[in-house]
Amino acid sequence: MTPGSQSAKRRRGQLGVTLVEVLVSLALLGIIGAGFLGATATTSSSRVTVDEHASAKTLAESTMDTIKKATFASSYNVTVPDEYAGYTVNLTVEEIRTQDMQLITVSIERRGTALFSLEDYKVTR
Repeated sequence: MTPGSQSAKRRRGQLGVTLVEVLVSLALLGIIGAGFLGATATTSSSRVTVDEHASAKTLAESTMDTIKKATFASSYNVTVPDEYAGYTVNLTVEEIRTQDMQLITVSIERRGTALFSLEDYKVTR
């Protein structure tokens, strides 16, 4: 066989990779990679939201426990601990049954968005 006939056979069998094939495979790889990055971003933002709601629930329960342990009064002072900076506690106290029972509502907000609300009763003892 002569060297010229070998190169002719290679061209007919297409042993190499063309530029078009490389570009198509890179485009597909880019599309798949973008999908994974989008899923990662969505997962991260969902995790932050779940963490905020869990913190709000813990803060509301802690606030409610503090109020229930306090002496019976017409209003209560609430302070937000430093580890919950950025969260806002809204407290409403509603007198029930000639002032021997209260409906207490603790609502937690962050950045103007309501995250969690908790209601319970407090009775004079």
